[in-house]
Amino acid sequence: MYDSNNISVSPTEIDQKILDSFGRKHEYLRISLTERCNLRCTYCMPEQGIQLRDKSHFMRNEEVFEMASIFVGLGIKKIRLTGGEPLVRKGVDNIITDLGGLNTELTISTNGILVDQFIDNFKKAGIKSVNVSLDSLKPGRQELITRRNYYDRIRRNIDLLLEEGFAVKINIVVMKNINDDELIDFIELSKDKPLHIRFIEFMPFNGNNWSWDKGIGLAEMMNTFSDRYGVESILKIQEEANSTAKCFAIDGYAGTFGIISSVTNPFCSTCNRIRVTADGKMKNCLFSSEETDLLNPLRRGENIIPLILQGISNKKAIRAGMESFDDLSNPTNFEKNRNMITIGG
Repeated sequence: MYDSNNISVSPTEIDQKILDSFGRKHEYLRISLTERCNLRCTYCMPEQGIQLRDKSHFMRNEEVFEMASIFVGLGIKKIRLTGGEPLVRKGVDNIITDLGGLNTELTISTNGILVDQFIDNFKKAGIKSVNVSLDSLKPGRQELITRRNYYDRIRRNIDLLLEEGFAVKINIVVMKNINDDELIDFIELSKDKPLHIRFIEFMPFNGNNWSWDKGIGLAEMMNTFSDRYGVESILKIQEEANSTAKCFAIDGYAGTFGIISSVTNPFCSTCNRIRVTADGKMKNCLFSSEETDLLNPLRRGENIIPLILQGISNKKAIRAGMESFDDLSNPTNFEKNRNMITIGG
């Protein structure tokens, strides 16, 4: 097993090697633990589902740690665990505990259904922030979007996370004529609770029947908020470095909100993210169909650092080379990519 403290990469080499050809320094790793999920969200999983594969195709628990350790040795400062739904993975409690021992910030994105079973595990691993997906505040509508009925359990677990002192972000994929009439309702959740509400533009992936006719952009959302609260009451917040969201607060509210505008206003110029899928493939961009196999070389005992660095250096300037909206709207440009559930949220 690799020990991140024993990987011989000097600070100077890290500064040089972690940069892509556009000067972007990559310090944030998202690791998908599984392609399985206990929801079937329409924007994430194809209606017919996905082909299930033998567990031998996927990283074993010790391989997740080994992979993460190598990345930390290359300067990764933050790791987010994703899925599918990461908490359905067998042995995820051990993975979380082991990763909590690395010299990096650890966070997790979840649909919230099983959170109550892992609160102590989160605390032990030093997790302080949890992202929870919730696409409607109407139980029947949430069931239509997710094709499962877990609304009450998700809401209880969001409250539990707050009670236990976690920073909580609620992620909403905004879709026209589906849940766009709930924008204000979500903002109102943050009136008395320190929630960060994050509205995500509907993005194209293989199998989710994407069309921008179903999308709501940043400008349209901000118009809705301005009409309701007034421009003077919407306060701009300084985002963290490399933030994916444009962040705001309503004057006097306990929480905040942000908009992730990957479609209409991409944040590619400051992107510092790398993704590793559950089957051990590295993706340098969410929109890219190109992948670097890390798992098989790792199993052969090979040094995967050159593969990681080469994969980062190949990263395109904007959305895997899809620079215009017309490029993004061309279905052939994203049908070669994976389904969202097999990439990792």
